[in-house]
Amino acid sequence: MPLLPPPSPARRLALYALVVCVLSVAAAVVSFVQGSWLGIVWVLLAGLTSNMTWYYVKRDRAAAGPGKSVTG
Repeated sequence: MPLLPPPSPARRLALYALVVCVLSVAAAVVSFVQGSWLGIVWVLLAGLTSNMTWYYVKRDRAAAGPGKSVTG
C-alpha cells in the first residue's frame, strides 16, 4: 500500500512552480552578488511562482472535497 496518494495535476503544477521559485531566488542572489540589477527580474519571478505554488496547493486541497481534512 503506497504511503502517498497518487499525484494530481494541481499538485504536480505546485511542485513545478516551487522548483522554479527556488531556482529564481538562487538566480537573484547570484545576480545581486555579481552587482547586476537584473536580479530584480528574478525576484519578481520568484514572487509570481510563489503565488502560483500557493494557488495550486489550495486548488488541490479544495478538489479533495469536504470529506478530507485540510490539516492532515
